[in-house]
Amino acid sequence: MTTAHLTAAATEPSGDDVRFHVLGPVRAWRAGAELPLGPRQQRLVLAALLARAGRPVSLTELVALLWEEDPPRSAANAVHRYVGVLRRLLEPGLPARASGRWLLRQGGGYLMRVGPDQLDLLMFRAALRQARAAVAAGSAQEAARCFGAALEQWQGRCAADLEAVVGDHPLFAAVEHEYVAAVTEAADAALCSDAPPSVLSAVRQAAQLHPLDERLQARLMLLLAADGKQAEALLMYRRVSTVLRDELGVEPGEELRAAHACVLRGRAEEARPSQAATALDTAVRRSADARTGRGTGIAVQPEPAMGEGPRNPSPVHPVPAQLPADLPCFTGRESVMQQALDVAGETSGALPVLAFDGIPGVGKTALAVRLAHRMAPRFTDGQLFADLGGFTACKGPSGPGAVLYGFLEALGLPRWRIPDATDSRAALFRSVLATRRVLVVLDNAVDVEQVRPLLPGAPQCMVVITSRRRLSGLAAAFGARLTSLDVPSAAEAARCFLERVGGRGPDADAGAVEEIVELCGRLPLALSVVAARVLGRPGQPLRRMAAELAAAREGLDGFSDDDRGNDLRAAFSRSYRTLGFDAARIFRLLPSHRASEFEAAKLAAAAGMSPQAATAALGELVRSRLLTPVRRDRYGAHRLVIAYAAELEREARQRSAEVACASVRAVERKTVASSATVMVREEPELSSYGVHRRGDRVAAVDAAPAAGPGRDGVRIMTAA
Repeated sequence: MTTAHLTAAATEPSGDDVRFHVLGPVRAWRAGAELPLGPRQQRLVLAALLARAGRPVSLTELVALLWEEDPPRSAANAVHRYVGVLRRLLEPGLPARASGRWLLRQGGGYLMRVGPDQLDLLMFRAALRQARAAVAAGSAQEAARCFGAALEQWQGRCAADLEAVVGDHPLFAAVEHEYVAAVTEAADAALCSDAPPSVLSAVRQAAQLHPLDERLQARLMLLLAADGKQAEALLMYRRVSTVLRDELGVEPGEELRAAHACVLRGRAEEARPSQAATALDTAVRRSADARTGRGTGIAVQPEPAMGEGPRNPSPVHPVPAQLPADLPCFTGRESVMQQALDVAGETSGALPVLAFDGIPGVGKTALAVRLAHRMAPRFTDGQLFADLGGFTACKGPSGPGAVLYGFLEALGLPRWRIPDATDSRAALFRSVLATRRVLVVLDNAVDVEQVRPLLPGAPQCMVVITSRRRLSGLAAAFGARLTSLDVPSAAEAARCFLERVGGRGPDADAGAVEEIVELCGRLPLALSVVAARVLGRPGQPLRRMAAELAAAREGLDGFSDDDRGNDLRAAFSRSYRTLGFDAARIFRLLPSHRASEFEAAKLAAAAGMSPQAATAALGELVRSRLLTPVRRDRYGAHRLVIAYAAELEREARQRSAEVACASVRAVERKTVASSATVMVREEPELSSYGVHRRGDRVAAVDAAPAAGPGRDGVRIMTAA
């Protein structure tokens, strides 16, 4: 829809007509009159809802957008208040707490329900679809017209009046990526239809905003040359080359060099504008292929000279296939798998990001790998995989710069083209994937900051992430779908165990299997360790294994494994090692409460902490997935996590006793050496004075000489 259509809609509005703009300053109209949208944060809420264009925005995302890393306690209430004000702006007669017609509550967030003619972003996308259909039909003139109508909707950056606040926030940056892609395609269509001036202004503006986008710069050079501005095009190439060297430390890529060659040849041969477009015909066709999943990317090459045969239309780039092997036995998780596949099939214009979190050993990596293998055929340009080492025993978390280096090498970039700075590598990674369909799997992430540089910018790619921590910042910044994995049901866990031990057919002891599953707490890692032990003892009945696990119920000895990577105790320890002093102390005290739920106040009292310190420590335990919030100020934990905490407390007591004994012996030696008297022990030893606590033992030593001669078998002799 063009600007004329919008004007017509504004001059003859219906009584309840509303319209919105987000491609530029955020604006809204009701019944033809522009609405005052209120303070900055209220406009931010509206901008986020419009940028999602009919899809929900979670409360967590809105809070993070408004206050970033330091939201006040009243943040959620403030968001609800802003939403209420916006509702009444759009529907003045709306009763208090009514949901209204436009701004709806959905799930844990809000959704702005708008029609295709009520939001400029949706009008832009509709015109863009028409333009792409015209390109596919070979109608260059119609494509140029529709691209022009799409670009007319843009009156500046997305949420331009809030740019100082939103900056490069991914929620709005994703819309900007759509704009850049549309401008690039519009340039291709204009070159092919002998109408370069029609989009030259839009391409020039987009190129200034995105100076490192080589595809955009290449199109602008060809448009300038086709419009008779060869000298400006050549000067521009020199300027862009300098920026690439200074900012990224790389030389111009093949596409930019090919455009430069076209400009040089056009100036030498005084070519007509249409000839400049011929070199991009192949790129336009492959761009359409990439959008439909048939192609592998865009690489512009110079047009063959007269008399030459056709050249290879595209360079062959490597197609990485880095996924680990899928598990031969994987059961359950059907609903989670289907939800993930639905997300992969969405075409919202934003990068699909899935993030799975859960307690150690719950099966996050197994699910991600199974899902990635299911989706791999959709991503024809490859699959990238990285273990980010967030909770690894032998090494710390991997730096995003090192991961990006490996990804760029796998994608075919020579080492000399890979810059040193992490930000520059991230920018180059996004540029390489801008025309490819690639699945990226990031396993074992430690936090959002580790993941952020590893995300592509192109919506045809997809990212699957696993972490023990809930990566709420990804939902706020990128609209990621967060899924917390719980242990499987008893039936699924039993089926998983039987598949791992080879089924055992009808001879399997159902009662023993049920007991094993229960003793494992239905935790997939525990089940796999026990299954491996069963396979190592082929003649042993399952009932005996169940008895061994029951005998070791207070600890994790029944779940030890020769492979430390699969050992349950090692898996829990990787989360425990990240805790601060207070959180670790509260964690070790959990078994002493002997309850399925833990109250924050009782834990604080047992640890001798203030409520504020205990709340901070409990939050740390929740983030490390050693505790799970059940309801307000109450927490739960997996049975095997509690068993691990009990082991730690026993070890701590044993170490304290050893330290106390060593301290007492040191005090005894020091007392004997410095005293003017000599203590001669007859039968009872000094240990009869004290107990395990260091303070009691020292007090006993100090009290012994004062007891008098012969008291408790100690005779005092005065030194001569």
